[in-house]
Amino acid sequence: HVQLVESGGGSVQAGGSLRLSCVPSGNIVSDMCMAWFRQAPGKERQGVAAINRSSENTYYIDSMKGRFTISLDHHKNNLYLQMDSLKPEDTAMYYCAASDYRRGLCDVDSLTYNYWGQGTQVTVS
Repeated sequence: HVQLVESGGGSVQAGGSLRLSCVPSGNIVSDMCMAWFRQAPGKERQGVAAINRSSENTYYIDSMKGRFTISLDHHKNNLYLQMDSLKPEDTAMYYCAASDYRRGLCDVDSLTYNYWGQGTQVTVS
């Protein structure tokens, strides 16, 4: 059993920054993929970034590169998403996810992720 709890969302002005946290509990293993997704009202869920907990290889969709950074705190097994230069278009519910499907490069195919948090709201104005 795996549980994921997100925090760190909030309201910021355009150009500001937020750091999202995901605290896992349960059967988290070192070579799992973990990822961040987001979903705005009326839009499809969108992958943001992913990381392999063992290799720390990262994956970003092109539009996120240079603004968002995914990282791990190995001591606490926490997952983070540092978001800089935020835009109103980044407004969404952000979800943390983990996958039992192991692969060398973690992607953001939502179908491969079987553990999900409840989300944390990010609003950029």
